Amino acid sequence: MKDIYIADLMGFDEGKLFDSFFLVLAKQQRTTKQNKPYLNLILGDKTGQIEGRVWDPGDPRIARDFERGDLVKARGSVSKYEDRTQVKVDQLRKAHEGEADRMDMLPATTRDVVELWAALEASVASLTNPDLKRLLETVLADPAMAQAYREAPAARQLHHAWLGGLLEHVVSLLGLADRVAAHYPMLDRDLLVTGVVLHDIGKIRELTWETGFDYTVEGVLLGHIQMGVDLVEKTIAGLPGFPDRLRTLVLHMILAHHGKLEFGSPKLPMIPEALVLNFLDDLDAKMQAMASEFEKSAREGRAPDEMTGKVWALDQRQLLNTRAWLGKSGE
Repeated sequence: MKDIYIADLMGFDEGKLFDSFFLVLAKQQRTTKQNKPYLNLILGDKTGQIEGRVWDPGDPRIARDFERGDLVKARGSVSKYEDRTQVKVDQLRKAHEGEADRMDMLPATTRDVVELWAALEASVASLTNPDLKRLLETVLADPAMAQAYREAPAARQLHHAWLGGLLEHVVSLLGLADRVAAHYPMLDRDLLVTGVVLHDIGKIRELTWETGFDYTVEGVLLGHIQMGVDLVEKTIAGLPGFPDRLRTLVLHMILAHHGKLEFGSPKLPMIPEALVLNFLDDLDAKMQAMASEFEKSAREGRAPDEMTGKVWALDQRQLLNTRAWLGKSGE
């Protein structure tokens, strides 16, 4: 059974040994500056992921038959590189059948999924526009769709990248949407809520989460925006009497939610609700990325007045935890 998690490794001193089970999220053959081959691994479990190095892939203690998605048992030591915690893997083999539990391997939301789903359903029930309410109820009533919505991550790695991440992200956005809609009377609150619920619906088909988080072939070729538009269009086609103008606005919300053409949106936000959805979506993703970095720093035992390492999800910038920094100084 698994007794050492990646969260534990983040707090280990450099050189400390470990021996545990992991899920292989990525495996790449690379070469050093001296042209010596090595394996670059991304190992994961439910507490996160960590980069690993196999400096001697030809070592007989390193299995050659493992691939991405396999459960492995790895032994080695913790190391640091450019202010990041990594592991040096000295021994590795595929896990035997029943030796490790996959439920230990994939990160999952710490929130209660039943409560999150109830919050989503309550938001849908609060809509006063009967057509938008009928659309959302139809989407969420599909058993396969609902199950995928509960399970899917919101992204492969940038934000809310865990089981239940999509649902957690959407419920957070619903809370923000209600606050902003109350502040700006020009907003159609029902349309904004509909956009929140549907903007990332394509991710349930763009992403796969059976053996780690990755893109489906269709996800790579089409992307979640196109897949979401297709899903919603087909749903609306099955709803007799759905207003054409409302259909156009709902589809625009999905098409424009990334905000900029260079960020993958086929259209720029051209209605108030689409603009607000883009800003809230971006805000929630960035705040979660910050929270994750601060949690990681705490696990690694960093002092409150230390900056984080460079955060790829936030344009390679370093971060400072304001509350921890002020709390330490007492000012």
